[in-house]
Amino acid sequence: MIEGVKTKKLITHADERGWLFEILRKDDEIYRQFGQVYLSSVYPGIVKAWHCHARQYDNFCVVSGMIKLVLADLREDSPTKGEVNEFFIGDENRMLISIPLMVHHGVKGLGSVPALVLNCPTEPFNPADPDEIRLPYNTDAINYEWELKNG
Repeated sequence: MIEGVKTKKLITHADERGWLFEILRKDDEIYRQFGQVYLSSVYPGIVKAWHCHARQYDNFCVVSGMIKLVLADLREDSPTKGEVNEFFIGDENRMLISIPLMVHHGVKGLGSVPALVLNCPTEPFNPADPDEIRLPYNTDAINYEWELKNG
């Protein structure tokens, strides 16, 4: 696993009334601080990649649908420099993934319905000074192919 990445398996509590799963609590080991919460969608087969942050940690959870979340460590001083991690998260695998500073990440929508991705970053978005370093989804800097891997 890439240095600094933390995961939390999310437990669904269900009964005849419905279900509930907690995502992030301030008493969790994975918690750092609160910045904001936002929900985004990823359409099936669409790739949103790559970007990283210098000041904020992202905390990703899929509340509906499925995604492939891919992390790539390009940090010069990291013991896991060059590593790539894949996580398949959502309806079939409820997890919270905490992404450290300067770890590039991207998502691909899986299945046949849009995925809803909840992020609770440690900092609020500042449009005057966005904390985003972007690379194209097909950059040569990251050894990763987004295509379906049959086999």
